[in-house]
Amino acid sequence: MRQAGQVEPGVREVSVRVGDVTLGGSLGIPDGARGLVVFAHGSGSSRFSPRNRAVARALRAQGLATLLFDLLGEAEEREDARTGELRFDIPFLARRLAAVTEWAVAQPELAALRMGYFGSSTGAAAALVAAALHPDLIHAVVSRGGRPDLAGPVLPRVQAPTLLLVGGQDVGVLELNEASLARLEGLKGIQIIPGATHLFEEPGALEQVARLAAAWFLRFLGGVGVEARA
Repeated sequence: MRQAGQVEPGVREVSVRVGDVTLGGSLGIPDGARGLVVFAHGSGSSRFSPRNRAVARALRAQGLATLLFDLLGEAEEREDARTGELRFDIPFLARRLAAVTEWAVAQPELAALRMGYFGSSTGAAAALVAAALHPDLIHAVVSRGGRPDLAGPVLPRVQAPTLLLVGGQDVGVLELNEASLARLEGLKGIQIIPGATHLFEEPGALEQVARLAAAWFLRFLGGVGVEARA
């Protein structure tokens, strides 16, 4: 369920209209931004996910703009809380993400920035499908504890360089990520965070995620980052 948090310094709330639904978003643009990272959160989460907000803060500290947004409108979220169906409807979520991407491109302050996706859980699958839909716009994808396997037959069509970040103790998801990595045909990499479980709640685990994600995005969105193992 959506839980609002305080707006952080340098971040402002935006509204994205998709069809007849209004999606809330949180946009942060540091001075001299070197790229834009759009977040696709996981099952049952929202733009107020504390883990994604922590990663977004770290990315902004490295000069990357961030856009966190709600994949579902408020009425849709209430329905999903009851049925749990929309959070696993990957084509639907990917279309939402693609629509938000098109919104971002239309914003004068964002139009010149190269764009990437940061997806977690089922949001990672939506990010990969949306990246395949917009190969001309999406230049990098990072998955945190994601389910890229849910992108299914779309995986070989993903052109954006893709980094999979997985906890070493998240055994089932790790196996799914390794199988998905083999199906990706473009530039790709995987990093296993030792000792981390699915939510990366262990001390230092999320900081490793943020560091590796920032390096990947800086490498492919126009900056210079430390190269992750590819």
